[in-house]
Amino acid sequence: MKRLLAGYREFRSRRWPRERRRYEETASKGQKPEYLIIACSDSRSDPATIFDARPGEFFLVRNIAAIVPPYDSEHGLFGTRAAIAYAVMALKVRNIVVMGHAQCGGINAAIDPKSAEGIPFVNEWVELARPAVDAARGHGHHHHGHGLDVNADVEHEAVKLSVSRLLAYPFIAERVKAGNLVVDGMRFNIATGILELLDQKSGKFEPAVRPSRWSWLW
Repeated sequence: MKRLLAGYREFRSRRWPRERRRYEETASKGQKPEYLIIACSDSRSDPATIFDARPGEFFLVRNIAAIVPPYDSEHGLFGTRAAIAYAVMALKVRNIVVMGHAQCGGINAAIDPKSAEGIPFVNEWVELARPAVDAARGHGHHHHGHGLDVNADVEHEAVKLSVSRLLAYPFIAERVKAGNLVVDGMRFNIATGILELLDQKSGKFEPAVRPSRWSWLW
């Protein structure tokens, strides 16, 4: 709690004066975020920090491994789906972004359930990412052997899986078709700070900011 109060004092003295009008405005008029960001709960992969957010800009859903459940599921996994429905139908966000990340423990548990053994609920939840594990294995990526490459492949596949599941939610599909909503996927590399964007046509990920090809000229 000490650490939180110290941070709060910092916020009150520095950030609050700068953002005060913005907070007051969103308090009186309600929030109107343009973005729903679905990210992992991982403490290093915080969208507000990575995208330099101001109050009221992002509606955030964070869960283990940034997983979107299928629309139609008998299981009572309503938390994430309720947040998605609220963001789209009540707040009318214009953009949904699924943000996976490197070194994701949830994805690791999807690959190797033993890694989360003895922790309740986790394996049942990451079971939702099973198709991503199968897809990565099916690509013949397994020649990498073990380690980060396999995980990176599954992290990429999991983002693609969540994006395709979102596009199958009827209330999302109709808005995408009408041109009122865009769904995107990305993966943040914690070690390098590089953000990779999913090209939905090719299924490949490319760095969001490319080093200029001509930088050697200057």
